[in-house]
Amino acid sequence: MSSGEIHQKKDNADSPEKNRGLVIVNTGDGKGKTTSALGMALRAAGHKQKVLILQFIKGTWNTGEKKILGNLTPYIRMEQLGRGFIHFKDGKPEIPDSYMGNILRSLSYTEKMVKSGSYDMIILDEIINMVSYGLIEEDDLIRLIKDKPKKLCMVLTGRGASEKIIEIADTVSEMREIKHAYRKGIKARKGIEY
Repeated sequence: MSSGEIHQKKDNADSPEKNRGLVIVNTGDGKGKTTSALGMALRAAGHKQKVLILQFIKGTWNTGEKKILGNLTPYIRMEQLGRGFIHFKDGKPEIPDSYMGNILRSLSYTEKMVKSGSYDMIILDEIINMVSYGLIEEDDLIRLIKDKPKKLCMVLTGRGASEKIIEIADTVSEMREIKHAYRKGIKARKGIEY
């Protein structure tokens, strides 16, 4: 296929798929899942599309992305729904009861935002972690994806995407760790990790 044919396909306004929102999954144990999703948010905002970013684990961290995205209103809105990092004991998440109540409220709020029709793209940052940790039912996430407005693009990030979530997605990327500065004892840095 020539580049001209590719551009012709992209510009085909009669294509029934042209306005269908995609489901994109960024998963894996490597760095870059959220960063990739934020890149998509910036690209969408550049086309004057409205984007909502909901973060399920990060608490009220004053991250670099949170600081700068506030300048991109009304195109991008970020909300940190989480209560901070989840701690594990014997391989299982230790979750206080207050955290569980917050998870249920966050999921209910997410459903409301997805169904609102107010956004072109919604990024559910770290939601896959919440499913893989057993804190959100996989069936609830799958129902949310299936019930989304047809034009809404949904981006899901987090480690451990299941086969069911991979199957329902249109695009899946796996970030694989080859080497990380943490392993050398180098702590998280502004502008790199937060």
